[in-house]
Amino acid sequence: MNSQIQNVLENIEKVMIGKRDVAELSLVALLARGHVLLEDVPGVGKTMMVRSLAKSFDAQFKRIQFTPDLLPSDVVGISIYNPKTLEFEFRPGPIMGDVILADEINRTSPKTQSALLEGMEEASVTIDGKTLAINQPFFVMATQNPIEHEGTYPLPEAQLDRFLLKIKMGYPSRGQEVEILRRAENGKAIEKIDAVLSVAQLIELQELVQGVYVEDSVKNYMVELATQTRENSYVYLGVSPRATLALMKASQAYAFMKGRSYVTPDDVQYLVPFVFSHRLVLKPDARYDNVTASEIIERIIAKTPVPTKRFAEQ
Repeated sequence: MNSQIQNVLENIEKVMIGKRDVAELSLVALLARGHVLLEDVPGVGKTMMVRSLAKSFDAQFKRIQFTPDLLPSDVVGISIYNPKTLEFEFRPGPIMGDVILADEINRTSPKTQSALLEGMEEASVTIDGKTLAINQPFFVMATQNPIEHEGTYPLPEAQLDRFLLKIKMGYPSRGQEVEILRRAENGKAIEKIDAVLSVAQLIELQELVQGVYVEDSVKNYMVELATQTRENSYVYLGVSPRATLALMKASQAYAFMKGRSYVTPDDVQYLVPFVFSHRLVLKPDARYDNVTASEIIERIIAKTPVPTKRFAEQ
C-alpha cells in the first residue's frame, strides 16, 4: 500500500475501531475527487469518520445539520448590506470548507439539497446571479438514516447519481465495542490525533491518481458491467455513463492506494457494488421477488467475462 495512505489509515484507526474498509472507501472517494453517501443508523461513528479524515489532512472541516427549515443560503452563504460601505458583502456558508459533513441530508427540502448538490457537481455555487468557484480540495460526506423516513425528503435518482460511492458503516463486533469503551475512558480520541499530511499533499495525491493507467480491456469490462445493468429484467433504469466514469475514477484511486500504477479487474469488481447499487432504479418485480440492487450487481459480476490479461506483468 502507498506509504502516505497507510499513514492516514493508521491515523484514522486511532479513532475508528474496526472500520478499515469504510476508511479506505472514503479515501478512494477523496482521492478521486468524488463524494460519499454514508447510510446507517445513528451512533455508529459516521460523524467521527469524517472528522478524523479532515484532521488527518489538516483540512478545514465544516458541518451542516440538515433540518426541514434549512434554507439554501444557510448552505452556500448570503450577501449582506453594509451601511458603512453602501455595498453588499458576501458571507460564505459552510459549503466553502474543505471537508463537509452534510448530516441527515434527507431531512431538508429538495431546494436546499440542490444548493449542496450544485457545488458537488460543478465545484461552484450560484449566489445573486453570480457563480463562485469552490476551492479545492472539496469533499462532501452526506449521511442519512435508512430506518426513519417520517418527515424526510428522499434524494431522487438524479441527485443520488452525484455521489461517487454509497457506503454503510454497520455495527462493531463485541470486541470492537469493548475497545470503544476502553478508549472513551481516556477522553475523546478525536482530540488526540494530529495531521499526517497537508492539504497541498492531498491535492498532489489527487493529481497522481489521474495518471493511473487503465488498460482498454478493463475499460471495456467497466462498460460491459454498466450495459448489463441497463438490460437486466429487474432494472427499470440502469446506470448512466457518469456512473461508468465514476467507476473508472474510483478504480484509479483504489489502485493508487494499493501502490499500483495500473487498474486490475479485481479493483473494478470490488468497487462496482459501491458505485452502481445506489444508481439503479428497480422495477416492482424486484420488490415482489425480494431482489435487491446489491444482489443484481453480484449476479452481473458473476456472469460478465473478466479480462484475462496478466496485469501483474505490467
